[in-house]
Amino acid sequence: MAELHVELVAADRKVWSGKASLVVARTSSGDIGVMPGHQPLLGVLQSGPVTIRTTGESGDGTVVAAVHGGFMSFADNKLSLLAEIAELSDEIDVQRAERALERAKSEADAAAERRADVRLRSVTGVH
Repeated sequence: MAELHVELVAADRKVWSGKASLVVARTSSGDIGVMPGHQPLLGVLQSGPVTIRTTGESGDGTVVAAVHGGFMSFADNKLSLLAEIAELSDEIDVQRAERALERAKSEADAAAERRADVRLRSVTGVH
């Protein structure tokens, strides 16, 4: 099975690294899926969930992360996701994210509302 190497890095840490068969991310041009053998690309990441279909030693599965801004680059079956902020779905405190969403709505803070919404969608799987 063909696979690509994925590095998801936030400004402050390496979030996830491994092998995958598919990665779906939101870019300024819309959602994009990257599979092994994809054409080289460079894109601007928008706030949204990133879904990684994993393969390799850890087995087949799915990793979901909430990503807020950054860039993605793909060449030679290596995908780099360089995010301003990124959190794996299992790191997200749902109650805290729900409170942040309500607070952002009451303060009419569209950017904060979008970040909180992306965090919740990453946990619940609703994209």
